[in-house]
Order: sequence, then structure tokens, then C-alpha cells
Amino acid sequence: MGNVLDVLVVGAGPTGLACAIEAVRENLNALVVEKGCLVNSLFNYPPGMTFFTTRERLEIGDVPFPSVNVKPTRAEALEYYRRVADLFHLPLRYQERVLAVTGSNDQFEVQTSTSDGKPNIHRSRKVIFATGYYDIPNLLGIPGENLPKVSHYYGEAHAFFQRKVAVIGGANSAAIAALDLFRHGAEVTLVHWEPELSRHIKYWIRPDIENRIKEGSIRAFLGATLKEVAEDSILIETAQHELVRLENDFVYALTGYHPDYGLLESAGVAVDPKTSRPQCNPKTLESNVPGLYLAGVLISGRHTNEIFIENGRFHGKLIISHIKKRLDERAPRS
Repeated sequence: MGNVLDVLVVGAGPTGLACAIEAVRENLNALVVEKGCLVNSLFNYPPGMTFFTTRERLEIGDVPFPSVNVKPTRAEALEYYRRVADLFHLPLRYQERVLAVTGSNDQFEVQTSTSDGKPNIHRSRKVIFATGYYDIPNLLGIPGENLPKVSHYYGEAHAFFQRKVAVIGGANSAAIAALDLFRHGAEVTLVHWEPELSRHIKYWIRPDIENRIKEGSIRAFLGATLKEVAEDSILIETAQHELVRLENDFVYALTGYHPDYGLLESAGVAVDPKTSRPQCNPKTLESNVPGLYLAGVLISGRHTNEIFIENGRFHGKLIISHIKKRLDERAPRS
């Protein structure tokens, strides 16, 4: 079979890196396959973003996070994870997307494709999925959603000075984007399908967004839905079921994201159709497919607010401990 890995980790986010660190510490033959760059989801966060959590809760591998601020910035986090990957000499393959996982325990084949279309097959005894959820947006399913003026990821506000921007959503990301756009001179309209903003908005952000709405600096349609996006306008159905068409230059549809459950299911992992939670043992994080493990927010299904870097970073020790025990049990005795 050629070179067979002990562990292949899918995803080079903080949780995937934490898994790889523990594998390296146990002298396991490991590889991390990442379809983008190191901590790809964090790289795609807005450039000026500051984390909600404190620096010590982002640490992996027992390596201190030397941030100037208690709550680090995106730039500091990217620097930190680069240094950690270097420190442990983690075996990483970038720009390589996993297409399928076939085979069975101790004999998995992971089919991948590089960014230039080159196919590859990695053979591994165990596989860990640590793919996160930030890559697949929850689509609105409305006319015009595929227009270039619509984005499901927030960037920078400067380009929207004196322009009309709609933000769709009522949770943390939508509130932050609306406030940032407003403070950079955009004319902001917030559209949220529920009658109130999400209870998950951070406590220091909530009064800010509520006061901007109250004073009229940000126009809000609550209990409303976006029905259509056109080249120069949007169509909103209000809570009173009235149709309102507004001039519009750009739309940020910040309606959340979800993991790639299709890849999991094709590998044999059972996924609950209601909650989207994949089946796994909470004590070992091994899925219903022996030898295939799940780490990070992937475990929480639709409830993506249950697992963050802060708690997902500990999954590596749990998983690798179980993998090492299983591999030791199968090792030939002298």
C-alpha cells in the first residue's frame, strides 16, 4: 500500500492544528490536508476584526498567546497560529480539497484534489474531520442572490462610503457589519426575519445597534424578509406583509453557515436530519464509522454557537489519546 499514515486530519483551523499537535507529540505519522491556507476561516474574517474571547482561550499546544491586548486581533491570531505550526513542524498540505473518504478502520483512502486539479490519494489508519462550518453559507434562496453585488462574507466598510447597503441577519455578525458600515459613511438597512434581534449578540454590542436603530441612523426591518435582489434595488416584505422596494448598491447576506455534511455522509457518518448533528461518541469523539473522528464545531450540527475555538481546541487530546490506545493495542508484541 505504500506509505500509510497513522492519522490524517482534514482541516487546518485551530482545532485541526490542535489535533495534529497531539499526534506529533505521540510520534504518530500524521498529515493535515487543508483546502485553503492555514486557519483559512480566520484568514477570511474582516481585516480589522477583534476576537470576542480572550487570548488565553485561543491557545493551542500549551503555547502562550503573546497578544498586546486581552482580546487579540485577527492579525495577531494569524501570526500566533503561524508560529505554532512552525514550532511543532506540523505536516501540512495546503490548497488540497478532500473529495471523498472511502475504506474502513485502519484502511482509509482519502481522495483529494489540488487547486490545479491534480488528484491524489492518501492512505491512513485513522481520519479526523475538523472542517469547521464557515465555508458554506446558508443561502436565502431568492431571485438575485447570485448577483455580484451580494456577499455572504463581510469585508471592509471603506468602499461603501455614501452607498446604500443592506445587511441581512440579526445576529452578532450582522450587527457588527451594520455598525461598521454606518460608521464609515454607508446608508445602512438591516433586514431580519425575526421580530427581535438575536439574543446571541454580545452584551456590549447590543445597546449600540439598538440605539442606532432607535435614533434612525440604521434603518431596520424586523420580522421582515428579503424577497428579491435586483441590479439597483432590493424588495422587502415587511412584518405587515407589505412589499417595499428600496434603492440598493450592495447586500451582505450574513445569515450563517453550515458544515459540509455531504462529505461526512458519503464517508458513512450518520447525520441527524433535524439537528444536523453527526453521530459520535462524546467520550472519544469517534463517529459511528470506526476510526473516523469528528472535532470542533462540526459536532454541534445547526447549533454552531455551542462550540468555538475555546472548547474545540481540547478535542485533539481526547481524540489522539483514543487513537494512540487503539494503535498500541494493534501493535505486534515482541
